[in-house]
Amino acid sequence: MKLKSILVLWPSFLVAGILNSLFFTLFDPLELSFGGEPLFESRVVAYSYGFFVCWLFAGLSSGLTLFFERDRAEINRYCPVDFSKPQQEENEAHLMH
Repeated sequence: MKLKSILVLWPSFLVAGILNSLFFTLFDPLELSFGGEPLFESRVVAYSYGFFVCWLFAGLSSGLTLFFERDRAEINRYCPVDFSKPQQEENEAHLMH
C-alpha cells in the first residue's frame, strides 16, 4: 500500500508543480476575477490554491491509471467460484435433466 501511494503522489506532485508554473506564467493571479471580484487576495494564496488543485487532479489521474492497470488475478481474487477446475460434472448434470 505504501509503495502504491508513492507511485501516485510523487508523479502527481511533479506534474502539479509544472502545471502550476505554466498556468501562472500565462495568467497573473491578481487579474483573475469572478463576477467582477478578484479571486485571490495575494499571489502566494493563488499559487498555493493552484498547486493543490493541480495536485488533486494529477493525483486522481495517477490513481485511476494505477487502478485500471490491475491484472485479472487482482480483480478476481475474491471470486467464490474456482474457475481453475473444469466444470464437466455440472454440465453432465444439466444434460441429464
